[in-house]
Amino acid sequence: MNAAIGDRKRAKRSGSIVAVIIAGALLAACQSSGPSGELATIDTAQGSQQNIASLTSVIQRNPQDPEAYNVRGSAYGRGGKYQDALKDFNKAIELKPNFYQAYSNRALIYRFLGDQNAALADYNRAIQLDPNYDAAYIGRGNLYRRAGQVTQAFNDFQKAIQLDTTDARAYHNRGLIYQSQGQHALAIEDFSMSISKSPDSPEPYNGRGLSYLAMSDDENAFADFNQAIRLDGRIAESWANQGLVYEKRGEKAKAAKSYQQAVRLDPNYKPAVDGLARTKAG
Repeated sequence: MNAAIGDRKRAKRSGSIVAVIIAGALLAACQSSGPSGELATIDTAQGSQQNIASLTSVIQRNPQDPEAYNVRGSAYGRGGKYQDALKDFNKAIELKPNFYQAYSNRALIYRFLGDQNAALADYNRAIQLDPNYDAAYIGRGNLYRRAGQVTQAFNDFQKAIQLDTTDARAYHNRGLIYQSQGQHALAIEDFSMSISKSPDSPEPYNGRGLSYLAMSDDENAFADFNQAIRLDGRIAESWANQGLVYEKRGEKAKAAKSYQQAVRLDPNYKPAVDGLARTKAG
């Protein structure tokens, strides 16, 4: 009798520990940006495919063309040259004051430069100029989400979805909010929609997997984490999440290997560091 009670207590304690671990992984997931990263969503026609030199040649031939500055600014942004991107978006707006796409693009650059107020002002201006511009709602929503203003963020993602956006980030980010509120069934629906719009992005697979895990659907969670790794094996979160399933199954050696790979990719990713410490100690 006493042994049975002891087993139940240990099982309960183990379940509580697993719940805490999953909660930590969910918290880390809520810091993600969405499918393919935000810079890839800078609104531009062909900036990601063109060489900076060729774009500069276009501007030299057409120095009063705001579109050309917007495209080159987008290319600079993708290359991490934020100050150069900012100059080009400034010029595009100077030449075309109602250029709402350039305002939205510049907002993202301001955010990466740490000027959240300027970013918010630019998103607001873009929406004022075109109330149906879904990219600005998504960008502003992500700004709100990272600032902890969940209601405003949710409303912006909702608005983009109501505008029939084709941008997977709207569903992914709304899914993260549902997930943070423990509404995992709704989160899974949103992550699934995000996957349908951006099937090559690992982020929504990680998000959906964590909600599956929170609902004790380990099999589907494991499948999603493995798919995230297949799509891009360079993301620490995917390996850490895989390790989480192994750990929950009691396969500590496999879990340790997954956590170790995650730490190798990102030594500062806390769920992986903590997971490796737990499994190595065991």
